[in-house]
Amino acid sequence: MIKPETIDKIFDAARIEEVVGDFVTLKKRGVNLLGLCPFHNEKTPSFTVSPAKGIFKCFGCGKGGNAVNFIMEHEHFSYPEALKYLAGKYGIEVEEEKPSPEQQEALDEKESLFNLTAFAQKHFEETLHNTEEGKAIGLSYFKERGFTTETIKKFGLGYSLNNWDDFTSKALKHGYKKELLEKSSLVRTKDHQTYDTFRARVTFPIHNLSGRVLGFGARILTQDKKKPKYINTAESEIYHKSKVLYGLYFAKSAIVKEDNCYLTEGYTDVISLYQAGIENVISSSGTSLTTEQIKLIRRYTTNITLLFDGDPAGIKAAFRGIDMILEEGMNVKIVLFPDGEDPDSYARNYRPAEVKEFIKKNARDFISFKTNLLLEETQNDPIKKAALIKEIALSISQIPEPIARALYVQKSSDLLRIEEKLLMAEINKQRRERFKKRTGDPSAKSEQSWQPDETEITSDKQIEKGIHVDKQEKELIRLLLLFHDHEVQFEEKDENGQTTEFKYKVSDYIVDELTDDEITFDNLDCQKIFNEFVNARKQNVTLSDQYFFNHQQPSISRMAIDLTSSQHILSEQWENKHGIFVNKEEDNIKNILVEMLYALKLKKLEQQIYKNKEILQDEKDEEQILIHLENIKNLESIKTLIARELSRIVIQ
Repeated sequence: MIKPETIDKIFDAARIEEVVGDFVTLKKRGVNLLGLCPFHNEKTPSFTVSPAKGIFKCFGCGKGGNAVNFIMEHEHFSYPEALKYLAGKYGIEVEEEKPSPEQQEALDEKESLFNLTAFAQKHFEETLHNTEEGKAIGLSYFKERGFTTETIKKFGLGYSLNNWDDFTSKALKHGYKKELLEKSSLVRTKDHQTYDTFRARVTFPIHNLSGRVLGFGARILTQDKKKPKYINTAESEIYHKSKVLYGLYFAKSAIVKEDNCYLTEGYTDVISLYQAGIENVISSSGTSLTTEQIKLIRRYTTNITLLFDGDPAGIKAAFRGIDMILEEGMNVKIVLFPDGEDPDSYARNYRPAEVKEFIKKNARDFISFKTNLLLEETQNDPIKKAALIKEIALSISQIPEPIARALYVQKSSDLLRIEEKLLMAEINKQRRERFKKRTGDPSAKSEQSWQPDETEITSDKQIEKGIHVDKQEKELIRLLLLFHDHEVQFEEKDENGQTTEFKYKVSDYIVDELTDDEITFDNLDCQKIFNEFVNARKQNVTLSDQYFFNHQQPSISRMAIDLTSSQHILSEQWENKHGIFVNKEEDNIKNILVEMLYALKLKKLEQQIYKNKEILQDEKDEEQILIHLENIKNLESIKTLIARELSRIVIQ
């Protein structure tokens, strides 16, 4: 864990214009800098950098943050990785808090495994290029597959000799202990005999996102049917196959650029396509696709194109993976290669331009692909067609976005020649069943993440969506961030009619008003920012805007920057030149502040009224019904008073 003092040094040293300037061409525009946004395609610059505030903000796509946020977003780094990147740029030594003895032991073992896998990769690579057996068998195999020398070296491909302990003896001589060799699964022991796991196989190093070798896939080149064609590194402290995607280290930049990820089945598929100029390609390393792998892809794009050979059994086995991708809210397309071809062979048999054109022309949305494939098997059999409809409904039911679901329902109903409402009813049924299993709620009435589609609504009455206060909460936090140190003047009359004037800091006024009325924020980041001001007042500390811009929680930093950034700021020089003076927000801060507090309180009251009405719908106890009715009556009275203060008309 990086020490707080070190983090402060990094933030103090990092100049936003220098950090962003490494990736974006910036031009001066008044007090700020302007450039084309690196996060979305635009022709007119809307990406603004403020050296004074130390932040960036794109008014096109909405992304904003500080120097650390920029590196996290642009390079897809974690928070610690971004800090270390900036520390390296500014020559700051990263000091980390001393771990406990147990933590240190785990870290040492992890680092030792990384060092060992790096050593193994270098050994296998040297064996491939510098030994007679390696060149005659391993290198020949790669060359036969059409891999160039440059490609072989880029992916770090190697070969393990057909020798019981070639690697083992080399590793032991270099000081690696036998226990560590066995933990890495590079070496195995059977009947007191130690031997190399990958002997007589070509090796494919598997990298993490920063390029370190986690483990290996290895292919046998003999026709020995008793041995598996491919074997992988076993699970270890550094290698978890369900969380790793082969080739992602090389593909991540291209995936972001193309906003699409090609997913294949094997190592050679990835390498051949990459060599053909299709760099946004990865593989699940021969394992079934997992939720962790899908979420990893989602860091870079929401679009996945699955590349399959013509094997129907393999395609059907992948349907479960497609449903998992849909469940994560991603878009899925499928490309089916001709009989006898797979991505690897097609990339070898055709020119790069032809490969790209084939994929582009043959990419089909998952629903058309799956429906047409399964329709061929129904042969107009009603029973089989009913099963097909359930299968398609299951896939569509995974999609969290209602609009996307509706569009796929429309398309599927045309393909299946079935009424949309019947298909939608089956989808709703699937979603309810899944919710019951997840929550154990047999009635499924309390589901929050699931809402019925239109055909699920059985009455004419529209289902209420609840009362949302996000807009009011964020606006109040914006005022708190921008004007917390400003003073506002209030008047108070005593019993004798004497007027007393007193001043209030904006932050104190907001804290007191919300605390006295026991109001909390629905938005968790708004609540965290509010809590920071509460604690600061207790400790008699003043918080600056930079404190929040550089906050160690990225979500708070982003919210602070988003709420306080404005695309249009008039300079005093411009006002003086043109003789046009615009009223500034701070000149009317008292009225704005009071109005926003009333607006938030009004919404909170509406929330409570709504909740009481919801409870009444299912309440059967007469005494409880009377209590809730009385609550609603009292809340409505208070609501009317507040609305009157705001000069609003309350329409019942």
